Amino acid sequence: MSNAAENESSSDSAQASEEPGRIIEVAAGLVFRNGLLLITQRRQEDHLGGLWEFPGGKRHREESFEECLKRELREELDIEVEVKELVESITHTYPKKTVHLKFFRCAWLRNEPRAAGCQNFAWVASDQLGGYAFPAADQRLLKMLVTTSEVWR
Repeated sequence: MSNAAENESSSDSAQASEEPGRIIEVAAGLVFRNGLLLITQRRQEDHLGGLWEFPGGKRHREESFEECLKRELREELDIEVEVKELVESITHTYPKKTVHLKFFRCAWLRNEPRAAGCQNFAWVASDQLGGYAFPAADQRLLKMLVTTSEVWR
């Protein structure tokens, strides 16, 4: 996911699976640079392993979605971003958990990405998104990204 929501520590994963009614809040970034969008690949050993996602992760209680996103992008890709406007908000129910995802446009500020907390990353154009497998929670956003060129500006 960016679903980086599924990027939980083992104790958080156990807690989430034991609390089926619990909603996991996730911040994910739409990081654009030179007409391309940054996506990441989930580690094989993680839930939904091998799928691609928009970088981000689970929000801690004490932080805002924007603070969460800055932290997660530092941890996952070692990049610094400015979090801008909310682009989409999606709630998706998986068999063992429900995730509430907030996708924010981000301005890349510094550091070249490196796969610090993910298996891989890629900069992709709109017409390349269909070549990557994403989790079900991202499908509505993917459709918007492919059909709405204004989002890429």
